[in-house]
Amino acid sequence: MTRTPAGPDPAPLLIACALGIEHLALRTGDRGGTGGAMTVLRTGMGPKAAERAVAKALGTPALHDAAVVATGFCAGLAPGMHPGDLVVAEETRHDGGRTPCVGTGTLVRELGRALPRRTVHTGPLTGSDHVVRGHERAALLATGAIAVDMESAVTLHSAVTAGTRPVAAVRVVVDAPQHELVRIGTVRGGISAFRVLRAVLPAFFEWHRSSLLPRR
Repeated sequence: MTRTPAGPDPAPLLIACALGIEHLALRTGDRGGTGGAMTVLRTGMGPKAAERAVAKALGTPALHDAAVVATGFCAGLAPGMHPGDLVVAEETRHDGGRTPCVGTGTLVRELGRALPRRTVHTGPLTGSDHVVRGHERAALLATGAIAVDMESAVTLHSAVTAGTRPVAAVRVVVDAPQHELVRIGTVRGGISAFRVLRAVLPAFFEWHRSSLLPRR
């Protein structure tokens, strides 16, 4: 975990990602404007790892009432998506059900300010227990989902199960139907997505300020 100093009053912000490269992007991104305690949690890859890590983090006194953002990279499902596009989830979906997201409009607006040249997509974000390829994209798109990743849905489900709090999911498209990723570190799309992820923190801070819950 990487932590900024806590402020005296506001509930904290927990930002959860899975991969080392995602954590690096967030750790080296713009942190100006944070309004309280912020923790960037690397959960590890996959839904089981995310579930364990988030439950453990929210079980600590420092984070028991934290607002939660799930972030990192994702696979776009809809035609016309490109690496570096942003996805703001209206809800996340997995086998355990659906988790509505809070403050979608705020995130869309603030991401537009932070990254004015990037396209922001909104819609359902679905979960998977494996990397989605080929025909699986079309099957998931038919359910109404616009993007897929392995951790967001479980992260938000675990967060709301642990207590009432604002939750959101923002992902950066790293591959899409016409731009399938092979290796994130060596593909132009992966580099573009990394740079976008470094720039999202100010939008998260504004979302956090607008959706703070009073400490219990």
